[in-house]
Amino acid sequence: MTIRFAVVGTPGDRRFTMFRDAVLSHGLPEPHLIPWRDVLAQQGHPGGARASGLVPEGALVRIDSPGEDAGADALLRGPGDPTRVGGGAAWYAAFTRGLRTIASIPGVTLLGDVDEIAVLFDKRRCHAVLERAGVPVPPAFEAASYDDLREKMAERGWARVFVKPAHGSSASGVIAFQTHAGRVKAVTSAAWVGDVLSNSLRVRSYEGEADVRRLVDVLAPDGLHVERWFPKASIGAEVFDLRVVTVAGVPTHAVVRASRTPMTNLHLGGRRGDLEAVRSRPALWERVLDVCSRAAACFPGSLSTGVDLMVGGDWRSLAVAEVNAFGDLLPGLGDLSGNHRDTYTEQVRALLSAAKGGDGGTNHPKAASGGANRPDSARRASWT
Repeated sequence: MTIRFAVVGTPGDRRFTMFRDAVLSHGLPEPHLIPWRDVLAQQGHPGGARASGLVPEGALVRIDSPGEDAGADALLRGPGDPTRVGGGAAWYAAFTRGLRTIASIPGVTLLGDVDEIAVLFDKRRCHAVLERAGVPVPPAFEAASYDDLREKMAERGWARVFVKPAHGSSASGVIAFQTHAGRVKAVTSAAWVGDVLSNSLRVRSYEGEADVRRLVDVLAPDGLHVERWFPKASIGAEVFDLRVVTVAGVPTHAVVRASRTPMTNLHLGGRRGDLEAVRSRPALWERVLDVCSRAAACFPGSLSTGVDLMVGGDWRSLAVAEVNAFGDLLPGLGDLSGNHRDTYTEQVRALLSAAKGGDGGTNHPKAASGGANRPDSARRASWT
């Protein structure tokens, strides 16, 4: 039987085109694309009755990021400039409804657990899951306003924190905040365009308390996850962290993200650094792989995760900053085994190995499907 894939994604998005290329390279039919716009348009139709026609019968369904589609963003957050910061709570509510719409389609076989995706898009819940599992994470609290942030920092004796919108991604609205001798400083990629706080590709600093208060209080209504600043290791003049991609729970790809600013995201001026600086320290590298495997194990229904791992300034301590549901977009990055497979090829290979009943040398996924009357858990993917 020929395996058929369907992808919930965005037309023209690199995530879909790279996954499609990986599928075609294995001699399989081109994946069917289900635009997020179409899924979101089905909101309010319980049981997936109208959504059923979106998915070809028998297809394995991969859920991917809505990407940068302005139309999908408007359906998720409401009309407005797609570059604006904020609206995360509305986005999350619409996004999770969309996930439930997909999961409710009778007989659908999902390659990702929608409940886990929902947790991964809530930094507070994700942090709590990791902490309960003993995965190292920075201490954290929730804040409801600038005054609440300052009060809770003072209670804990923290002078430096990262303030993160609960449902943000790609560092949108993230603030590296510090206080010293009555002065404050906030480093962020958010910038005011008139009265609208917008994402930019340049990291900047705000040092007036009124400016910082305005930033935090605009973001606070959507929920704020605040983590104690974890001093990161540096290579030369740049601090760095790691994005480690796992497939079926196994770390398969890693990239060093180095920057002169607290934000290491590659789209904000970070660059791919020297991974050998970490791999050449065997004890450290083993702990990196172990922590990322343990983080992935917290989400056993997710075929792939992108773990953002911080290495401490002592080059010994580790802490997970994020676990990303859609963290596998790393063009041109080969696998850690040296087989020159990108992240999408590795996932297709894992799925084909599972379909043949093999393990391909690691633990690979097994997908389970069920009919409309089966409990939701029976329609989730289980990677064992």
